[in-house]
Amino acid sequence: MIKADKIIKFIVSIVICQLAGIIGSFFTANSIPTWYLGLAKPSFNPPNWVFAPVWTTLFILMGVSLYLIWEEGFKSEGVKTGLLLFGVQLILNILWSIIFFGLRNPFIAFIEIVVLWIAILLTILKFYKVSRTAAYLLIPYILWVTFAAILNLIIFILN
Repeated sequence: MIKADKIIKFIVSIVICQLAGIIGSFFTANSIPTWYLGLAKPSFNPPNWVFAPVWTTLFILMGVSLYLIWEEGFKSEGVKTGLLLFGVQLILNILWSIIFFGLRNPFIAFIEIVVLWIAILLTILKFYKVSRTAAYLLIPYILWVTFAAILNLIIFILN
């Protein structure tokens, strides 16, 4: 039987990650039909409708990963550091949307996304020591952020 505290931790983990996406979308939504639409983009830039389902899925995977680490308990080695790194990368994720779409600054956003990528990698490495499954769940995220960083760089170069 699943305990109520496990269900609550699971829901809170998913909600925390989805909230990051929602906060980021406040800065993104207004810029998509205006500023972003007018930017020169590479031929491999996905259509705009792709981003919402991809990010929603990635935030769900991140939430499950967060839950698996949280479930290990704060006394388990590496959990506190892993959760701290996870929090840092989540804040950096939001910050990228603010810089790229809110401030409309692809150059600074590129520098920031490189820092985000490093934070995700460090999170994966720390999570791997606690829960391999939690680490593996973040692989699609770092792959997508790698792709996003390439897009970001090319958009900066083209504009």
